[in-house]
Amino acid sequence: MPLHTHHAHRRSSLNSNRSSTDDMKPDSAGGVEDDATIVEPDQGNVLSHIISQLRPGADLSRVTLPTFILEPRSMLERITNFMAHPETLLPMPQIDDPVKRFVAVVKFYLSGWHIKPPGVKKPLNPILGETFTCYWEYPDHTRGYYIAEQTSHHPPKSSYFFMAPDHGIRVDGTLKPRSKFLGNSAASMMEGISYLRFLNRGKSRGGEKYILTQPNMYARGILFGKMKYELGDHSYVRCPENNLTADIEFKTKGYFSGTYNAMGGVIKNEKTGEVLYELSGMWNGEMHIKNLVTGHKELLFNATNAKHTPPQTRRLEEQADRESQKLWRSTVLAVNARDHEKATDEKTKIEDRQREEAAKRAEEGIDWTPKLFRRVRAGPGESEEGEADLDWILNATIDGKDPKTMTEQILAITPILPGQKVDSAFDIPPHTPNATPNHNNNLQPEQNAAAPPSGDGNDLIDFGDSASNAKVVTANQNISSQHRARSVSLMDDDRHINAMNDKMGNMNLMGPMQASGNPSTGEHQPLERTDTETSEVDSFFDAEG
Repeated sequence: MPLHTHHAHRRSSLNSNRSSTDDMKPDSAGGVEDDATIVEPDQGNVLSHIISQLRPGADLSRVTLPTFILEPRSMLERITNFMAHPETLLPMPQIDDPVKRFVAVVKFYLSGWHIKPPGVKKPLNPILGETFTCYWEYPDHTRGYYIAEQTSHHPPKSSYFFMAPDHGIRVDGTLKPRSKFLGNSAASMMEGISYLRFLNRGKSRGGEKYILTQPNMYARGILFGKMKYELGDHSYVRCPENNLTADIEFKTKGYFSGTYNAMGGVIKNEKTGEVLYELSGMWNGEMHIKNLVTGHKELLFNATNAKHTPPQTRRLEEQADRESQKLWRSTVLAVNARDHEKATDEKTKIEDRQREEAAKRAEEGIDWTPKLFRRVRAGPGESEEGEADLDWILNATIDGKDPKTMTEQILAITPILPGQKVDSAFDIPPHTPNATPNHNNNLQPEQNAAAPPSGDGNDLIDFGDSASNAKVVTANQNISSQHRARSVSLMDDDRHINAMNDKMGNMNLMGPMQASGNPSTGEHQPLERTDTETSEVDSFFDAEG
């Protein structure tokens, strides 16, 4: 039986803001293809939209994806789909049998993929330092809490934390999307990892651990035909402590065979190699599981008419300027109104400001670190041993002996509930390089302050105790704040734009597109473009006949 916290601190959810997903249309019915191929009248050709912006000497920073393919919420908020089915989430830790518990984890993992707006939509790319917090009110009068921050912009990394203290469930993750153009398709390679833990289970530190990866996402028909959203490739759920693994394949439709939205997979014992269960069905419809020992097959989850539970957020007037819903409010309103010109203008304002602040930070020699997350300590015997692929983890200690204490620790990190406020230094710090930072005792000090970046192309360099970058005022206390040791801008760098503009000015963009290389040897280099939001370099190759 789950424990319950003391409810004296609970506030009415009437004071909260709706999630952005509340404005979405109902979930698509399982297997209904038309819902996923909706094309707006002005959608046209995505590639033509991009190429139409290119002129000799054009500023590449102004080349954007068309706003009609934007989902009206940030990626930081979209990640909450993962926790939006409490009926599959909350029962998991109470299942005693380890195999049945693992099956429940797989069911939970599969239950959120159907949550999406109609058509092919891409969430807004978070800016560096953007944050998003929210919470869920559960039927048993407990809560779940979520904290996310964009911890890197080049390459993009979205780090997040979730916890349901009364149920002993914790999730730590970092999502690292990477874009690719594949002929008539565009792909978002969803790299990154999540660690799900049950605090009441397991022998290892931190509880029984499950490792989860994500399928990749594809937008088909970007050059011709109707646009179609697909999930594809293999993803995994693993529990090393119990030697259990689920290999799940999200199947893309072939040219001449197959169907959309199909999935399949197996659950096996890694130690013995025995395959225990077989998975099949549609990730946006009915999914079944078959016990290969008994031959019994049953429904695992039916997403056809499943209703998810969107999280709740604080009202916009309570949010800081770099919180997702407030940051993107003007853009989202324009997208929802299908005013694509205004949406582009509003989105461009944020992108331009990001570049300007990045340039100022570079000019003043200021390094940036996240406010709420720190680099993982993955060495032998360290707190995140063996979890280097997580990259970033919440910069706070959540070690309460009971749900009430853990809840208090979570709420002391950053505002989540209605009524919690931030001081003026929380989101956009004042420019006072010589001031002394204030520390929240709940935040963990950063180690290896002089350590170089990880070498993965990340522009983030730790320069000191990152706890100084997180200052909060909870619902019941005001923490007196002082200015930081160094002023940090919350925008990232676009250091290659000027060089690329010079190159573009020398290109004959009005003539035929030709690959570079050495004609005498027949060696050609692919054409390349840089995405204005992620600065990912996408390569275009000639099709082989």
